[in-house]
Amino acid sequence: MSGSQLWVDVDDYFTSHLSPDDEALRAALRDSETAGLPPIAVTAAQGKLLQLLALTQGARHVLEIGTLGGYSTIWLGRALPEDGRLVTLEYNAKHADVAVRNISRAGLERIVEVRVGPALESLPKLADENPAPFDLVFIDADKANNRHYLEWALKLTRAGSLIILDNVVRQGRVADARSTEPDVVGTRAALELIATHPRLSGTAIQTVGLKGYDGFALARVQD
Repeated sequence: MSGSQLWVDVDDYFTSHLSPDDEALRAALRDSETAGLPPIAVTAAQGKLLQLLALTQGARHVLEIGTLGGYSTIWLGRALPEDGRLVTLEYNAKHADVAVRNISRAGLERIVEVRVGPALESLPKLADENPAPFDLVFIDADKANNRHYLEWALKLTRAGSLIILDNVVRQGRVADARSTEPDVVGTRAALELIATHPRLSGTAIQTVGLKGYDGFALARVQD
């Protein structure tokens, strides 16, 4: 058995026992595929991790940068109380339309707001509204802008908030300081900001599984 197949088998085992899906989650993936969205949503195990992190935070307000078809949004939204709020930003209007339908099917339309447009235009507008600080921010959008998204996350959170940055390994390319690829440069810049910013304490974890070799970073906002 190849290493990658073993990763998938173990992921399937963990998911079947610890992160079983339901019709709303299955439909979100199915409709995303039918609509031609790229198959880059988080896995069920990753979705459950996001949900557990939000619950551990006692999160009431969540910001997601990068909605895709709303699969991760559903996992996060289910962690929030009835009066919670989740704002999710999606660049692509087609993706956003699919996400809105998936979120509504999951019964989360009252607490989830999908905003369409470039996140670096949506974020200043959101900040101008002076929202309650977000307890958790999940960044899973174009990697070239990761540092910019992280900077905005800092402005929109509070001491004790948690910031999650997805897909930081870039198939190992993140370790190549000579790389000029935008996704690597943007991810390295974000990780360097986590390492040096006085208000951030973080780490990054490599993962293997259904999506191959990847990883994520976690950062806690400090006083």
